[in-house]
Amino acid sequence: MIKPTLLVLAAGMGSRYGGLKQLDGLGPNGETIMDYSIYDAIRAGFGKVVFVIRHIFEEEFREKVISKYEGKIPVELAFQEVENVPKGSIYDASREKPWGTNHAVLIGMELIKEPFAVINADDYYGVESFQILADYLKSVNNKQNDYCMIGYRVENTMSESGAVNRGVCETDEKGFLNTIVEREKIEKQGGSILYKDEQGVQQQIPEGTRVSMNMWGFTPDYFSYSLKMFKEFLKKNGMNIKSEFYIPTVVNDLIQSKKTTVKVLDTPSKWFGITYADDRPLVVLRLNELIKKGVYPSRLWEHK
Repeated sequence: MIKPTLLVLAAGMGSRYGGLKQLDGLGPNGETIMDYSIYDAIRAGFGKVVFVIRHIFEEEFREKVISKYEGKIPVELAFQEVENVPKGSIYDASREKPWGTNHAVLIGMELIKEPFAVINADDYYGVESFQILADYLKSVNNKQNDYCMIGYRVENTMSESGAVNRGVCETDEKGFLNTIVEREKIEKQGGSILYKDEQGVQQQIPEGTRVSMNMWGFTPDYFSYSLKMFKEFLKKNGMNIKSEFYIPTVVNDLIQSKKTTVKVLDTPSKWFGITYADDRPLVVLRLNELIKKGVYPSRLWEHK
C-alpha cells in the first residue's frame, strides 16, 4: 500500500513570536514541536515528509531539524519564495513575503504524487489526529476529489496568552464541510468563547464547534486545482503586496463549485502552539506532561 506524505509548512518567520520559532527547542532534550509531529506521523504510517521552507534558513534547518530524521523517514525540501509563480505572471517586484499557505502547498507539487496531509510547523496536533488523518488518506488512495480536514473542538484550541484567529467550520448532516469562515480575536471570557464580528461586536461560539487548525488531507488532484486558481489570483491580486493565497479560499471555492468534498474528521486532541512568546512555558509544561504519561519518550529520537 502507498503510504501518505506529510507536507509541513515551515516557511513562516514567526513575526509575532520572533525568530525561527519552528527551530525552538521545547522538549527536554531540545525537541521542536515539529519533532513531535514527525514522530506522530511515523507512528501513524506516513511514508515521507516534505518541508516547505525559505532558502535563507536552509543550512540551519538541515543542521537542526533534518539531521534527526536520517534513517527514520525520507525527507525532502521545497523552497517557497516570492518568485515561485507560474510563467508569465505579473506581480509587484517590491513584494518580500511569499503568497500564503496555499502557495506553500503548491511548492510541494513536484515532490508529491500520493495522498498527502498538510500541517503547520509550529502547531502541536496530537497523536490521535495524525492517526485519524493517516487512516483516511490510506482509504482514498487512487481516488480523486475526496479530501478531509481534522476538525478541532474550539475549546481545545485556545491560547492562555491572548486571542486567536480560527477558521470556524459549518458542516452538513453527513459531516462534510460547507464553509470555513475566519473568525478573529477568539478568547474565553467568563466561561464563554467569544469573537469579534466585522462590526467589532462580540459574538459567542458554542463549545464543540469544529474549527480548522490547518490540518488537511488531500489527493494529488488538489495541486491542479490550486495551480489554476493561483494563476487567477495573481491576475487579480498580483500588484497587492499584502494579498495572500490561503488554503480555505481554495477549499471553499472547490466545495461551492461542487468539484470536491471535504470530510470533517473529529479529533479529541488538544491543540497547543506558540502564537505568542508567553505561550512558550506552557508548551514546555504540556510536553513534559505528555512524556510523564508515556505518550512520548523523554529522548524522542533515540527510541525510533
